[in-house]
Amino acid sequence: MSTPRRILVTGTAGFIGFHLARLLLAEGHVVHGFDGMTDYYDVSLKRARHAALLQNQHFAVTEGLLEDQPLLDRTADAFQPDIIVHLAGQAGVRHSLDAPRAYIDSNVMGSFNVIEAARRHGVAHLLIASSSSVYGANTSMPFAEVDKADTQLTIYGATKKAGESMAHAYAHLHDLPTTMFRFFTVYGPWGRPDLAFFKFADAILDGRPIDIYNHGQMYRDFTYVDDLVRGIRLLIDAVPQRPDSPEDITAGDSLSPVAPYRIVNIGNSTKVRLLDFIDALETSLGQKAVRNYMGMQPGDLEATWANADLLRQLTGYQPQTDVQTGIDAFVRWFRDYYDK
Repeated sequence: MSTPRRILVTGTAGFIGFHLARLLLAEGHVVHGFDGMTDYYDVSLKRARHAALLQNQHFAVTEGLLEDQPLLDRTADAFQPDIIVHLAGQAGVRHSLDAPRAYIDSNVMGSFNVIEAARRHGVAHLLIASSSSVYGANTSMPFAEVDKADTQLTIYGATKKAGESMAHAYAHLHDLPTTMFRFFTVYGPWGRPDLAFFKFADAILDGRPIDIYNHGQMYRDFTYVDDLVRGIRLLIDAVPQRPDSPEDITAGDSLSPVAPYRIVNIGNSTKVRLLDFIDALETSLGQKAVRNYMGMQPGDLEATWANADLLRQLTGYQPQTDVQTGIDAFVRWFRDYYDK
């Protein structure tokens, strides 16, 4: 086991933060969570996640919003983290069309507060969640970290790109080792109720129709949550170093030429058609969906697909859980948790 460290994780009441905290605690690290119980989705699910984590004596949590800089600073000052993993923020591409200010407040101002706390404490490594949404209108796939990413299609994607830019500036100015990870379509147990796989399962079991956009001709790099957090955990130890010269950066490495800063995709490196994903869900549920085929939604991407070569080069790890296996695990949890 690695040497126990003090790790501040924002977003521990969330889907991914919960799974990462659980993994870190299982390894013997001391974890302090920071999260706000916003009502974007069912707060009782968030509380259940924290209740599960609090069974471990090495976990404690502060409830609050990222925008509350004094509270975040007091939390960091009291905990004295060695590492910060910033996963909290306003999630959901669709919601950003209706409530853009929430994304500016949380994902821009909130992320700035976290980055500033990391600078003050001189953490050994700051890791921040970004999103495949930053690739925006890019059409060359699979998406690679070194691709230009300046054409975001939603405020959600734009705020995630803003976070990348702020973090790069801090890494350059303050020699703050920083890794950004771009997540693709994450699914699995304890998932968010606003995500498609969750809504589909709930509707199928209740006999309600499911809305399938772009008539199902959508492709996603579905990444099982345990694979995702394993990738994050391994990247904690892959601390970027400021290169002596641009010539020291190997081909395909997103390491900045002027900062200890790197962007890493975490994905399965396979694109799965949405209709095939729904087929897998039907198989696992033992029930057919009532399908309502619809056109494309504003701001949506027809396809996302990760080039995860850099993750493998840095960690030796490649996410590989196949969709049917991952869906089966989600359905087992879903039926148990909701007694369906």
